[in-house]
Amino acid sequence: MIEVNSPTTSTLSTSTKEEDKLMPHLLIIDDEPIAVKNLTHLFSKQGFQVTARSTGTGGFKMLEEKNFDVVITDLKMDKVDGMGILKKAQAVDPDLPVIMLTGHGSYDSVVQAMKMGAYHYLSKPYQLDEIREIVKHALELVTLKRENKKLKSNLIEDHNSHPIITQDPPTLRLLDTMKQIAPSDCSVIISGESGTGKELAARFIHTHSQRSNKPFVAINCGALQEELLANELFGHEKGAYTGANSSQQGLVEAAEGGTLFLDEIAEMSLGMQVKLLRVLQENEIQRLGGTKTYPINVRFLAATNRDLELEVSEGHFRQDLFYRLNVIQIHLTPLSERIDDIPLLAYYFLKKHTQNMHKKIEDFDPQVMDILNQYGFPGNIRELENIIERAIVLSTEKKITLSQLPTSLTEHSISVMRFNKNKLPTLDEQEIEYIKWVLDKCGGNRTKAAAILGIDRVSLWRKIKKHALA
Repeated sequence: MIEVNSPTTSTLSTSTKEEDKLMPHLLIIDDEPIAVKNLTHLFSKQGFQVTARSTGTGGFKMLEEKNFDVVITDLKMDKVDGMGILKKAQAVDPDLPVIMLTGHGSYDSVVQAMKMGAYHYLSKPYQLDEIREIVKHALELVTLKRENKKLKSNLIEDHNSHPIITQDPPTLRLLDTMKQIAPSDCSVIISGESGTGKELAARFIHTHSQRSNKPFVAINCGALQEELLANELFGHEKGAYTGANSSQQGLVEAAEGGTLFLDEIAEMSLGMQVKLLRVLQENEIQRLGGTKTYPINVRFLAATNRDLELEVSEGHFRQDLFYRLNVIQIHLTPLSERIDDIPLLAYYFLKKHTQNMHKKIEDFDPQVMDILNQYGFPGNIRELENIIERAIVLSTEKKITLSQLPTSLTEHSISVMRFNKNKLPTLDEQEIEYIKWVLDKCGGNRTKAAAILGIDRVSLWRKIKKHALA
């Protein structure tokens, strides 16, 4: 639906209501009929739903009646001018970008508009290609802000307070699989890189099982030597070794009726693997230093960041134990393959740690989210949480900014730009990111930024104007 009510144009209908919902909605306000006609034609061809008004009063009314994604308004108009439109747009939607057009060269008015929050300004006459690029970037910005707000209000949490934060379709399907296998008592191996949430997946399975009201016990098999691990798992009888002044049950007995999670199972020694295999086969344990056996009713879940089949073929892991544990195998994908989950997880950790630290930080600077989306996260979800927690500790503002990110992260964002659908960055996109980063590092000081970039201040000003970075 292209709706134009100006002296020289009429209302046109070119799409269905369902299609309209998918089209970005642009409001154009200008008292020059030819300007309205040209802009309407340009953005209609670009796939916008366009509403145009030839008076500030008409534009003001439209802001009250409809939702828009971008506003283009003339600065000088009778009754309601561009400043009035800007104030109304901000009252309706603080994130709505407003682009100012001025043919009067009123520098003071332009400065005031930018201080009030105008997204950009253009002096008449302007190039259509220039305004098209500015609107494109404005739309990208408002879309990102709105998506982030939506993510904050739609965090997915499991009912037992152990959150499963994802909107990634393969991961959601994996959660369905885990719900299906949870009620059975079969053993499960959970594989995945460090930091992908293997223990969280184990807890998820336990929570959805018939054992959910019984203990969930976890142990890291790589953290202890064989003797200590055996003592932790199986317990000991009085006098089993020097200092064993009383009998003590191990973690296997402590998990009776519930679930025992063996993290980093591949780190377990071959000798310890033999002992564990017997427990799995016989469903009983024997404490260290004792002869009595104790029957057990425990479900075993194991996790590893290694390829267990390769470990078996190389003789580092017992084949019989592998097959005993590997009834079902669940593989968790790294965060680098779940790019859409990064904002969702970031807002979850922001909410979690601000509450813990009693801070009032509600959002991220758009540049911060850009960098997080571009980063590869070799440490996966654990690394993302550490980055957010660190930023909250350092922040004294109401939003996380670039200055609270680790230097290594901001530097990495320059050298590696990752785009969805494997889209390689253009030269302009690389230049934009680098100029933004340098300006941020210089605190907005253009003279210093120009010196670092190796260009003069006028050239920097032209690039800022070209890329709509004001």
